[in-house]
Amino acid sequence: KEASSPSLGKDRADTVIIGGGCVGVSLAYHLAKAGLKDVVLLEKSELTAGSTWHAAGLTTYFHPGINLKKIHAYSIKLYEKLEEETGQPVGFHQPGSIRIASTPTRVDEFKYQMTRAGWHPTEQYLITPEKVQELFPLLNMDKVLAGLYNPGDGHIDPYSLTMALAAGARKYGAQLNYPVQVTNLNSRSDGTWEVETPLGIIQAKRVVNTAGFWARDIGKMIGLQHPLIPVHHQYVVTSTVPEVKALKTELPVIRDLEGSYYLRQERDGLLFGPYESEEKMKLQESWVTNGVPPGFGKELFESDLDRIMEHIEAAMEMVPVLRKADIVNTIAGPITYSPDILPMVGPHQGVRNYWVAIGFGYGIIHAGGMGKYLSDWILEGEPPFDLIEVDPNRYGKWTTTEYTAAKARESYGFNNIVGYPKEERFAGRPTQRTSGLYDLLKSKCSMGFHAGWEQPHWFYKPGDETGYKPSFRRTNWFDPVGREYRQVMEKVGVIDLSPFGKFKVKGTDSVKLLDHLFANIVPKVGSTNISHMLTPRGKVYAELTVSQLYPGEFMLVTGSGSELHDLRWIEEKITRGGYKVEIENMTDEMGVLSVAGPYARQVLQKLTNEDLSDASFKFLQCRHLKLSNIAVTAIRISYTGELGWELYHRKEDSVPLYNAIMEAGQKEGIDDFGTYALNALRLEKGFRAWGAEMNCDTNPLEAGLDYFVKLNKAADFTGKQALKQIKEKGLKRRLVYLTLETDNVDPEGNESVWHNGKARTIVIGNTTSGCFSYGAQQSLAFAYVPMELSKVGQKLEVELLGKNYPATIIQEPLVLTEPTRMRLQRKGESPKI
Repeated sequence: KEASSPSLGKDRADTVIIGGGCVGVSLAYHLAKAGLKDVVLLEKSELTAGSTWHAAGLTTYFHPGINLKKIHAYSIKLYEKLEEETGQPVGFHQPGSIRIASTPTRVDEFKYQMTRAGWHPTEQYLITPEKVQELFPLLNMDKVLAGLYNPGDGHIDPYSLTMALAAGARKYGAQLNYPVQVTNLNSRSDGTWEVETPLGIIQAKRVVNTAGFWARDIGKMIGLQHPLIPVHHQYVVTSTVPEVKALKTELPVIRDLEGSYYLRQERDGLLFGPYESEEKMKLQESWVTNGVPPGFGKELFESDLDRIMEHIEAAMEMVPVLRKADIVNTIAGPITYSPDILPMVGPHQGVRNYWVAIGFGYGIIHAGGMGKYLSDWILEGEPPFDLIEVDPNRYGKWTTTEYTAAKARESYGFNNIVGYPKEERFAGRPTQRTSGLYDLLKSKCSMGFHAGWEQPHWFYKPGDETGYKPSFRRTNWFDPVGREYRQVMEKVGVIDLSPFGKFKVKGTDSVKLLDHLFANIVPKVGSTNISHMLTPRGKVYAELTVSQLYPGEFMLVTGSGSELHDLRWIEEKITRGGYKVEIENMTDEMGVLSVAGPYARQVLQKLTNEDLSDASFKFLQCRHLKLSNIAVTAIRISYTGELGWELYHRKEDSVPLYNAIMEAGQKEGIDDFGTYALNALRLEKGFRAWGAEMNCDTNPLEAGLDYFVKLNKAADFTGKQALKQIKEKGLKRRLVYLTLETDNVDPEGNESVWHNGKARTIVIGNTTSGCFSYGAQQSLAFAYVPMELSKVGQKLEVELLGKNYPATIIQEPLVLTEPTRMRLQRKGESPKI
C-alpha cells in the first residue's frame, strides 16, 4: 500500500481533478503525459476508494455503440502496455469472452452487431456451438445456438490498474494528493475556480468532477443536480473447482444473456455476477436524498443471495460444475448509474470550465479510453471524435430524482436485454417535458422519447397492430409509415416538432457572433438558412436553422438531442470572444407544428389574410403572422422536402392552433404523420441529418455540405483555415447515396459496406442512415466510401443481419424537393418525383 500525502503542494493548478478512482487517475495520467503542467488530483480518502476497488474488472472490445467501441479498444491497448511503461503489475488476463445466444432472436442480434463490427479494427466473430464448447468445455450446450466471440477480452485487477496509472501520472508530473477532501467550489468572474479543502484553497483554470458516487455531492456545491444513483451490484467468488483447476488454459469470460450474468475464472475457482430484474435490484436511494455517509470509502453493503437466486440457478444449469462449488466471498458494492447506463463525460452547459467524467456503470473498461478522450478535448478545444451519447448535456432540468431512479432500475434490469433497432424504454415516462399536444395525441400513436420529450413516431388507424413491437425486420409500423408518407406526398400532413431546441439571440454583436460561429452567411432580415458550426479542425459540431426575425434578432433551431450540446458551444464562444449578445433558451416555452404536402398552402391560407402565395412568401423566408388569430412565427421550410411551413408559437397555443389547422384541412383530407415518415421523406430528398451523415467525425466537404459552407466569406469562422487545408489536400472518402436490393430488412445506419475487388471482398465503408423508400419501393441508404469507389453506378454490397445485399450508388436525390420541382416547371422542364 502506498503512503498518502495529505498536502496540497501548491495553491494554483491548471486542472484540478476531484476523485481518485480509475477514471480520475486515468485523466491525470493522460493530461500529464500529453505535457500539461500543473495537474492536481484530490482524493478524499485513498485511491480506488468508492466503486473501483471492488469492481469485477471485466474488459471487453464489445459495445453496441459505434464510437464507444473506440473507447473500449483504446483502454485494452493501453492496459496491455501499462506494466511495461510504469513498472507496476496490472494483473491483466486476456482469455477472450463469449456472449451466449440461446434464442433465435439473440442470433439475429449477434448478426446485427457483427454488421457494425466489420468496419472496426477490433476482432469479433460469430461462432458455432462447437467452437463455443471448444473454448469453454465446462458449458452445458443444450441451449447454446451461437456465440459472439471477442478474443482480446478478459479482466484486470482494478486496484493494480489504478496504481499503475497513478505511477504513470506521477512519472509525467501530475500531483495526486490524498486524503484531501474538497469542501467547496467557488466560480470566479473570470471563469477560474477556487477549490476549497481543509488544507487551504487551490485556484484552478478548470475543475473536473470524477468523484464516482460522490459526484452528486460535488455537483450540489455549484447548484447542479447530476442525475446519478448508486446501484447495489453483487458478485460471488467460489472456492477451487477441480474441473477448472485441471484446465490447461484460462477459460474465456462468458456472458449468458438470457440468464443475465457474467462468469469468469478467478484463480482456480469461478466468479459470477448477475444483473437482477428491475423489481428485485436495489438502489441506494438514501444517498441521493441525504448524500453519501461521511467516512464511506472502502465499505460494502450487506449481501443478499436470495435476490440473485434465479440467476445462480441459471448459471448452475449453464455451467454445471458450479453446483458443487462453495461460495467463499460475496461482494455487494455501490456502482453509479446514470438513467441510461452511459457515463456523462465532457464540459457542462451553464457553468464555465466545469467538466465531468461521472456515472460510470463500467468504469474499468471505460477508464483508459475516457481519460484519453477527455484529455484530448481539454487540450485541443474539441472532442477527438463524436460521443454525443455520453454528453452530460443530454440531461436537463426535466431529469428529476424520480426519473433517474426509475431509469436506473430499468437500465440495470435491462442490462442483457435484446438490443433492437429503434429501441424504446418506457420507465420514468412521460417526464414533465411534454408538448402542448401530448394529451391530445398520446392514445392515437406510438410515442418515441427524444431528450425528455414524447414525440409521435407513427399513428394508428383501425385495423393496425398497435403498440411497440420491436424487431430486426420490418414490423407493425412498416405499412402505417407508408400510409403517412403518401399522406404528405399526395395531400397534407401535420407533425409535432416541439422537441426542437430553440434559442433567441440578440444584441449589438449578434451578427458578428453568428458570422464567426457559422460557415454559412448570416441570413438577411426575414430570411432563413441552414448553417453549420464547425470545430477548429473543420469537423461538423452542429447543424442549425438560422432565421433573422428583426434586425439583429435571430432564432436558432437545432435537433432535440443537441439542444444543450449546441447551447454550451455558443455560450463558450460568446464568453471567449467578449461578444455583446444575449442568448435565451426558448425550447420549453415554444411549440412547433409543421404542415407539409401539396395542399399545405391551401389549408393555411384559410386561416390568415396574409398572402401565402409563392411570389409573396418564398421558400426560406420567415415572418410573423396570425393563423386563426394565434400569433406564430412561420418559416417556409420543411424537412419533408415538400411544400411546407414550420409554425413556432407559445406552447399554450399548440392545441387551438392544431385544432384550427385540422378543421381547415378537412376538405383536403389532412392527417397526422410522425417522425418515421419524416425520416423516409428526408432520405428520399437526400437531406443529411446531424448525428448520422455529419458530426464531429466528419467534415462538411466529405458530407456533401459544400453548398452551406461559404469559404469565400469575409469572416474568419471557426474551422475555416482547417477546411481550406482539407480542400487543398483533397478528400479521401465521401458520402454516397445507395439503393439496395433487400427482402424483409432495411438499412438504418452503421452497417458495413463491402466491395468485391480483384483480390477479395472487403469492408470499405459504412452506412450512416437508411430506410425503405416508399416512393421507389426499395431500400435507400447514405454511406461513406473511398473516393475511388464513389462514382454513380458503382456496385457495392451492404451487410444486413449477416447477409450481403447488392447496392448501387445512384445520383441523388431520389425525389426532387418541391422548390426544385417548381423551379424546373417554370423553366418548362418536367421534374422527377
